[in-house]
Amino acid sequence: MKITVLTLVTLVTFMYNTALSHATSQQYFDFEISLQKWSEVNEIIPRSSTFTVIDIETAKSFNVQRRAGSGHADVQPLTKSDTKVMKEIYDGSWSWHRRAILIVANNMLIPASMHGMPHGAGAIKNGFPGHFCIHFNESTTHRSGKYDISHHIMILKAAGKYEEYIKALTAEQALNVLLVTIKNNDKNLAKEIALSNKDLERELQVINDIEALRWSIDHPIYSDDLLTTIPVELKVYLKNIGSIKVKTNFTMIRTSPISSWKVNIDPLIQLINENK
Repeated sequence: MKITVLTLVTLVTFMYNTALSHATSQQYFDFEISLQKWSEVNEIIPRSSTFTVIDIETAKSFNVQRRAGSGHADVQPLTKSDTKVMKEIYDGSWSWHRRAILIVANNMLIPASMHGMPHGAGAIKNGFPGHFCIHFNESTTHRSGKYDISHHIMILKAAGKYEEYIKALTAEQALNVLLVTIKNNDKNLAKEIALSNKDLERELQVINDIEALRWSIDHPIYSDDLLTTIPVELKVYLKNIGSIKVKTNFTMIRTSPISSWKVNIDPLIQLINENK
């Protein structure tokens, strides 16, 4: 897919200084977005290879080196300057939040997802205490050997396929995806699937107070073609407050049997506001 506009950057032609080779000239790419499977990416960016990461939301970029990883790429920022840019992307605080990214490799833009929490070992003197993970299409986690839905949603965002994806979801799947977007503090993605009886834009700002979110979705207690009510057990970690555990019902609505489901987020917003 040829790219001209991205949420990340408005690009007709993209160029960046290749700090990787310390060149003074700029490199030009024709920006084919290519949704590659992990088995393919694993060959494109072998261990010890270096490549550029572009954050979708901020358009900021930094360079990394792949150090390890079998089901996904374990990488480290290449220099202290790269670490600084990465931390800026995360507003100055390391976080497990997933973010949609593109990597530049083999003259392609490959959709991916990263988190921003240093962990494990690190071998580069870059001011980054460990490594972080980048997931691609069909990547798996270390422990489960399964794909991580939080990363999967961000990969779809980076590939421009999120809107298409949510159209085909069942009510339960749509609720799960909404909670994933809230967990990752991605208000733009949440907005595509959320409803509110109040001002949605203003209400979504409340998710900035969420540090972490866990949930268990139960079977619907009411369901028809246009409306479904689903109980969910939530454990919400609020900044400077702590954890709150509650069971509440979410109402799912759609306008016709062939339209996509939307989630009324008012129960979650009310819970947060009552405990702030």
